[in-house]
This record gives sequence, C-alpha cells and structure tokens, in this order.
Amino acid sequence: MSGPSQIKRVLLGYISGLMGVKGWVKIHSYTDPRVSIVRFERWIVVSEDTEQLVDVTDGRQQGRTIVAKIHGVDSRDDAGLFVGSKIFVNRKDLPVCGSGEYYWADLEGLAVKTNGGQLLGHIDFLFSTGEQHVMVVAGEKERLIPFVHEQVVSEVNLEIGEIIVDWDPTY
Repeated sequence: MSGPSQIKRVLLGYISGLMGVKGWVKIHSYTDPRVSIVRFERWIVVSEDTEQLVDVTDGRQQGRTIVAKIHGVDSRDDAGLFVGSKIFVNRKDLPVCGSGEYYWADLEGLAVKTNGGQLLGHIDFLFSTGEQHVMVVAGEKERLIPFVHEQVVSEVNLEIGEIIVDWDPTY
C-alpha cells in the first residue's frame, strides 16, 4: 500500500499575493494556459511549515492575473497566510496526454541516450524558451538538449524510463 510520500505530485504554481478583502488570492501559474490551474477543484498547498488540502471554489483570469477563492478563506488576513505557498496536485489527477504529449513531471529523471545507445545522463528539469522546450540533462557534464520530436527526440519510452535522442555526445 502506498503512503502519501509515495504519491507523485506535480507543482502547478504558487500563491503570489492577495486580491481584495474577501479572501481571494493571486496565483502565479505554470500551467498552459495559465488559467487551467483553477480548473482543479482540490490543491495541495505547501508552505515552509504546513501542508494542507484545500478546495478551490472559484477562480478566473482577471486581466493579466489569475485569481482564486479557497473554501473557508473569507478575509484578507486568512488569505495572507497562504501567500508564498506552492500549489501541487496529485499526478493521477492530471488529464491524460494526447499522443506525443508529455507532462514535464513524467520526463524528469528519465535516462537520455543517443541513437547509438550512449548514456548522456538523466533529465534534471525542463524549461521553455518560448520557441521550444529544452531538457537539462545532468551527466558527466550538463547538456541543454532541445525537446523537438523527430529532429532531436527519436523516442520517449516512459515504461522503461528513457529518451533516445539524435545528439552528438561531444556537445
């Protein structure tokens, strides 16, 4: 039986500030589109010294900001306790990806090998340049490898935990 520490969580953003006096919070979202974060009805909110499940009763984009209402948080003072907290959801609660689509959280930690079978390292994290996604591969040296299907990424195999890339190992 798996305990809470064995359930994979995905970081979706953090609570960045307050909005109004009725307990609404501003959200910095990592989701795409950003407003998708408020589609999750339950968040795991983690601060330096606490972790709690909260229910999201309302949320929307307001101008360039995402705002949310947490159940039972009805004042600015109550909402202030959440500022700076990270927002997670359980991986199992994310929608199923389409063919050729992956959540970054599922790629982190995978082995990265060349088409010739040489291990380059493991994915430490990914980031977006706006034009494309980039894998940061930690091995005998750190490599930045574009996550571009067919041109660079030949195969992604989540079951065995590896990604095959068309990449010169000298880079």
